[in-house]
This record gives sequence, C-alpha cells and structure tokens, in this order.
Amino acid sequence: MSDARTYPQRPFLAVSAAIIRQDSGLPDRALIVRRAKPPATGLYTLPGGVVEAGETLHAAIKREVSEETAVTIEPVAFAGYREIIVRDADGRAERHFVVMAFVCRFVSGEPVLNEELAEARWMEAHEIAPLKTTDGLAEIVATAFKTIGAARGP
Repeated sequence: MSDARTYPQRPFLAVSAAIIRQDSGLPDRALIVRRAKPPATGLYTLPGGVVEAGETLHAAIKREVSEETAVTIEPVAFAGYREIIVRDADGRAERHFVVMAFVCRFVSGEPVLNEELAEARWMEAHEIAPLKTTDGLAEIVATAFKTIGAARGP
C-alpha cells in the first residue's frame, strides 16, 4: 500500500505533543502512546501528526491530539525538533518528516484510542526509560517535565 507521504518531493512538517498532566496529590505524568500502524508500529511516542496548509503549529497540535486521543491541551513552549528520514535500499528518501515538538499542558479528557494508536498511558518520567520509543522521546519528555515544573513554581 502506497501513500502520498512515501517518496516525497520535500519533507513533511509535523507536530508532536509532550503533554504533562498535573493532578492534585499525584505525580506529574506525560501522555505516551504506542503506534498501531507503520512506519512506527509498536513504538511508544507522543501524539501528533502532519500540519495542514494554512494551519498554525499550535492549531495543528491541538487538532492532532484531539483527533488521536480526544484529549484537550494547551501548548506552553517549544520543546525541540526531530528529523525522521527513512531511506530505502537504494538510499532514496522513502519518508522524510520534520517534527516540531511542543510542551503542552493537559486541560481535559481521557485518552480514547483510534485506528492509529494501540495504547495510550499517563506515565511518570521514570516509567518511560525501559520502553522501545521513537528517537529522542526521552529528551523531549524530560524538557516538558522541566518546563511544566518551572511554570508551576516552588
């Protein structure tokens, strides 16, 4: 099965959300999802997706998170970026994404899975380390925990 994102003419711009949930009496947790479809089947990652033409990055991340998980968020800060380039046996760029990751604050809702996700869990920072994740996930999530913690104050 081929899709428009295979062998692209240029990179696709995407967004992802490191969503931090702060509930009274509980430790801060991040929403981590496991992909159900290629190319990242089985890997734990952050919710997100491709930015649509005419859409701001913040609008895109809110829409993607809502579509994928039914969770409402508020973007707080830029957390970093990742480049995903998958090459075929001949060295051609089969897939190419530039993913802008954002620290987001949880607003409301509980994760509801769709066809793209096999699992969604609120996890503490130490629970993420043993998971098989997309590249750079731990660093982005650590930035999110630090940013939200600093925003909370002493």
